Amino acid sequence: MIDMEKNVGFLLAKAYQRASAIFKEEFEGYELTPQQFGLLGFLWQEDGLSQAELSARSQIDRTTIGGLIGRLEKEGLVKRLVHPHDRRAYQVCLTELGKAMEDQLAPLALKTLARFTAPLTDREVETLRHLLNKLRS
Repeated sequence: MIDMEKNVGFLLAKAYQRASAIFKEEFEGYELTPQQFGLLGFLWQEDGLSQAELSARSQIDRTTIGGLIGRLEKEGLVKRLVHPHDRRAYQVCLTELGKAMEDQLAPLALKTLARFTAPLTDREVETLRHLLNKLRS
């Protein structure tokens, strides 16, 4: 018999649900999902990534990434341009609003992470990060 309360998949799903709930509370008033925020984060690190590069870095499939980028476009945070080196591809660039949002949203993201990881020690957070990266591969 499976003990669901000890099942790693179940525990990961419940942890994700808790993280999403905290994100929703902290980001109230912003029309962003955690996935959309993640894409902005990648673009704040390196603006002008291709849609395929964003898909690979975020590990979000190409179909889904197109919809996420479309919603960020509607919010005026990014724009899609024809890629300068590949006319079949799109380059995703932050708008001025998208760039400016980093100053507002980055502190919220840190607050969200602090709330989510509050029960853990710094060492446990590092261990968790290490283990999740191993599972991600």
